[in-house]
Amino acid sequence: MTSATQATKRDPKLERIRNIGISAHIDSGKTTLTERILFYTNKIHAIHEVRGKDGVGATMDSMDLERERGITIQSAATYATWKDITINIIDTPGHVDFTIEVERSLRVLDSAIMVLCGVAGVQSQSITVDRQMKRYNVPRVAFINKLDRTGANPWRVIDQLREKLHLNAHAVQLPIGLENDLKGIVDLVEMKAYYFEGPNGQDIKITDIPEELKDQANEKREALLDAVSLFSDELTEEMLEGTPSEARVKEAIRRGVLALKFVPVFMGSAFKNKGVQRLLDGVADYLASPYDVENTAKEIGNEENELILDSDPEKPLVCLAFKLEDGRYGQLTYVRVYQGRLEKGMTIYNSSNNKRHNIGRLVRMHSNEMEDISKAEAGDIVALFGIDCASGDTFTDGKTKLTMESMFVPNPVISLTIECKESKQLPNLAKALNRFTKEDPTFQTEIDKESGQTIIKGMGELHLEVYIERMKREYGVDLVTGAPQVAYRETITKSAEFDYTHKKQTGGQGQFSRVAGYIEPIPQEEGKDYEFVDKIVGGSIPREYIGSCDKGFRSCLERGSLIGFPIIGVRCVINDGAYHDVDSSDMAFQIGARYGFRQGFSKAAPIILEPIMRVEVEGPTEFQGAILASVNQRRGMILNTTEENGYAKIEAEVPLADMFGYSTVLRSSTQGKAEFAMEFSKYAPVPRNVAEELMKKYKVNNKDEE
Repeated sequence: MTSATQATKRDPKLERIRNIGISAHIDSGKTTLTERILFYTNKIHAIHEVRGKDGVGATMDSMDLERERGITIQSAATYATWKDITINIIDTPGHVDFTIEVERSLRVLDSAIMVLCGVAGVQSQSITVDRQMKRYNVPRVAFINKLDRTGANPWRVIDQLREKLHLNAHAVQLPIGLENDLKGIVDLVEMKAYYFEGPNGQDIKITDIPEELKDQANEKREALLDAVSLFSDELTEEMLEGTPSEARVKEAIRRGVLALKFVPVFMGSAFKNKGVQRLLDGVADYLASPYDVENTAKEIGNEENELILDSDPEKPLVCLAFKLEDGRYGQLTYVRVYQGRLEKGMTIYNSSNNKRHNIGRLVRMHSNEMEDISKAEAGDIVALFGIDCASGDTFTDGKTKLTMESMFVPNPVISLTIECKESKQLPNLAKALNRFTKEDPTFQTEIDKESGQTIIKGMGELHLEVYIERMKREYGVDLVTGAPQVAYRETITKSAEFDYTHKKQTGGQGQFSRVAGYIEPIPQEEGKDYEFVDKIVGGSIPREYIGSCDKGFRSCLERGSLIGFPIIGVRCVINDGAYHDVDSSDMAFQIGARYGFRQGFSKAAPIILEPIMRVEVEGPTEFQGAILASVNQRRGMILNTTEENGYAKIEAEVPLADMFGYSTVLRSSTQGKAEFAMEFSKYAPVPRNVAEELMKKYKVNNKDEE
């Protein structure tokens, strides 16, 4: 790996920028926390609640649907200033159906705040968020929220961070009181007590630590110092000499956080306005500036050569488009500037297609409001208007030919057929689908070749429900939806040989090819859907036709013969064949490979696979029996059951096909007191009776073809 630039003198302005995301399990209080951050940084002058009685809704939930449902659907960007630090914030959804919003945000952020509920602790989506943060090497601090709620226990949550997420997490604060008695926090670095008074917690009173908490504070501080002394020899020396300085402790914590080896844990209650200002101090003290994170780009034409980008406004421009939105004035493209500067009126080049664009308007976002700016520099997150591009495109000023790696996009797991109630709405439907598929890579659409129906695919029922509702509201399209379709897959369970000779004589030049070999299953842990192995020796198939065989095999993967779903987990090996000097061609070998594959597939004991979801249900213990029964009725396999403070948590693996409509069943069987979250876990074989049913249905639907 080479550096694109020489290390430059660090700009103090850039040292004071923090690009942070706020991520957590659904309903942990992310949006409420963001609302308080905006209030304390004077970005807004009144606090509104997510499901507030005033009907205004939180600032970052700007979509009507978000305000009605009380959930975040789209990530929203804003910026604020705390003391002398500029903080660019992205508030992300917690619901697993909108996981792409978290992926795209973490891809461009330098650090994150991981919010946890003081009662529920580490939940299923917290595990997903943790995995996403690790995927993009994002340093984070944790904030245990909702300590004012009955059953709150921050120490249990810290234990879960260590056990379930394997994080080196230590408290940098401890609460003064819990539940209804939550009054403030004790800072373990400064060894002072902080009380948040006034109607909105804006008046901070600093006192000595209350007598009854001194022993606990000393014990927790000792544990904290032991943990962070590993990141600083100077701190270890100061500890041996006596009392280490506050600056030295903060420096050691920051080093541990930036090395991704330490997670400081803050505490409070965003709803009750306690602890948020000290969390902001933690963001300033411990989280990364653009200088502290290494970002890389690859040279176009020489993908092996990775270059380290330099957060320097004077260097050639490199920025990444990470989110698209159709605004009132055309397409709004959110970009993160990694190197160089963007200026109004300048020409930029899209690395993926070399198209040039002129920047007509440059804005800084505050939820759905914008502020026009004339330039943006390395480290900034801004938005551009009128630039036609895709999510994940890299832009440069044309001086360098670089491209940055895009984000990870999970595959959709559920699909629906849709149809307009009135044909005159078809143009609007096309516009809506075009816009939404461009904005959200996990929302996909296709036309079924046989039935001609339009199919939409997504990450879950809620995901598709939200888009159907948006099409109605924003485009006036009334849709009739068909039964949800599960993304089944087909695979093989044993090795089987094939030997197929393709001959065709039609008067002119004929077609001839012989393709022989075997197909075998690829173990799921290898994570490969398909592999082609060439074992041809002695030129029985000429080199120029080897690729044709691969193409032929690949074309068979789109539709399996059992129920017409894609085939995965197959290794195709060719070891023999024959050709004709005149009659062999690329097409002849593609056809030969296709028939050879079908021959082998039917002998290799093919089976149907279905998506299995990891489901986590939480509800009062009195309904535990009803919850367990509802999971068992859905072919669920219980993995774990825990009980704490009158609440039961059930973790299970359940086939997606049996999860449709589960929210209604769960609500009615628990008086609306239980909730669940699910995410894709793996593919597994379907039971024989279900497979037979699916194949029967497929045969009936495809009778006409036969």
